[in-house]
Amino acid sequence: MRSRVGKVPALALAAIGAGALLFAMAGLASEPAVPVVPPVKRIAIKVIVVANFEPGQDTGDAPGEFQLWAEREKFTEKIPIRGALRPLERNAAGLYGIVWGSSDTMMGWVSEQLMSLLVDPRFDFRKTYWLFTGISGVDPRAASVGSAAWARWVVQGDTLREFDDREIPEGWPYGLFAIGASAPNKLPTGTESYSGFTDTGKLTMAMQLNQGLAQWAFDMTKDIRIPDSPQLKKDRAAWVGYPNAQRPPFVLMGETLGTLRYWHGPGRTQWARDWVGLWTGGKGQFVMSNMESQSLAGVMAIAAKQGLVDPSRILVLRTASNPTMPPPGVSAVDSVANEGAGQVAAFEANYLVGAPVVHALLNNWKLYRDSVPGSRPK
Repeated sequence: MRSRVGKVPALALAAIGAGALLFAMAGLASEPAVPVVPPVKRIAIKVIVVANFEPGQDTGDAPGEFQLWAEREKFTEKIPIRGALRPLERNAAGLYGIVWGSSDTMMGWVSEQLMSLLVDPRFDFRKTYWLFTGISGVDPRAASVGSAAWARWVVQGDTLREFDDREIPEGWPYGLFAIGASAPNKLPTGTESYSGFTDTGKLTMAMQLNQGLAQWAFDMTKDIRIPDSPQLKKDRAAWVGYPNAQRPPFVLMGETLGTLRYWHGPGRTQWARDWVGLWTGGKGQFVMSNMESQSLAGVMAIAAKQGLVDPSRILVLRTASNPTMPPPGVSAVDSVANEGAGQVAAFEANYLVGAPVVHALLNNWKLYRDSVPGSRPK
């Protein structure tokens, strides 16, 4: 059936429309305003411990990087995070913890999972203290297996140019060098590299952590006695000419170098020393090598620029599970997988050295919420 509206004069329609509009507006004006629903208050996390891999369950079986934290800190509540393989966990004291996955999933996906956590609208990380933990290879020149190092810098070792060492120019120590540089141990100078950037600060190859906070953590934990074992003592005896590698496990300050590739041997250890020194302007000392720190540091740098986190509240603690090179008289092939006793020691050291710092932050939250320990007053 066709409408008869078309036969109504245009002026009449206009009048009807205007009247209807005024009536509707009057009705709206007489109705009470709909209150604005306030947003749900986000959870302001005080302290979070981040580990990289746990081969089995979080509790009750052979430990990985997270289990001692989960068991001893009594993480009883699990919060699923969309985009993360494992849930965020917390205890009654307000300590949070997360591990990225098992030993076969953690290397390639840690940055994606961290970003998923950071953008979760349920949480507020602007005042959060972060403790990034994990086991590492250790430079035998710097420390022994089982030792723990608080980092002042996290250096990225993935982005570079590489030649096969059998094909390098005469006089080069190895075939790894910075993009834009003319040789190893030189900073980039080419205007066609890195989109023309030669300022090392813009290249984010090295993330400088809060030196004062790292020093504060070190001062608190430097005298902690890390458990030793007969096997560790036996292994240390082989390190003739490396006095720090022969010491019982101890706490120190030193930098962490992250690369996705698992390298090993004296040649690459020398490269790591040089690379850390190069990108920290000679201020950093290579101590620990791992496969995740550079990716996590990159995400935190982005989050800091977006105002999601405070970069002055980031701590990195790495513990030594194995040397980055073999002892004298042993081949790299024979030593590359020698982590048995060292892993157990490193898992234990990670908790023993990290826990006092975490507890100090939580127990003194009224002070440290707005004042970062170790920082100079503004």
